[in-house]
Amino acid sequence: MLASGNRLRRSTDFQLVARRGIRVSRSCLVIHVSPPPSEPFGLTRVGLSVGKGVGGSVVRHRVARRLREEMRERLSLLPSGSTIVVRALPGAAAASSRKLGQELASALASAALKLSR
Repeated sequence: MLASGNRLRRSTDFQLVARRGIRVSRSCLVIHVSPPPSEPFGLTRVGLSVGKGVGGSVVRHRVARRLREEMRERLSLLPSGSTIVVRALPGAAAASSRKLGQELASALASAALKLSR
């Protein structure tokens, strides 16, 4: 479970990150990462988006729980103050937790590389 300070809640925050952030795609998910301000402060914040295309309510909540846990373990891969939106794709419903974790780690590493440029 992500700490409450690490959660992204407002739809305007989701929209800003999706429009202005760096986008990295994998087969089961897409992440959007907004770099921290020039003077980083605060916590890295994460928002999840699991739409109806992934499956019914039970499936969506299962995917969201798995992604939330995988994200919690990987918060330290990005600079403090970053904002991340993780969007699950339909393939996430059938993916194992291990595969989701691998794809998330790979996407975060790619995003970190792009941010460092």
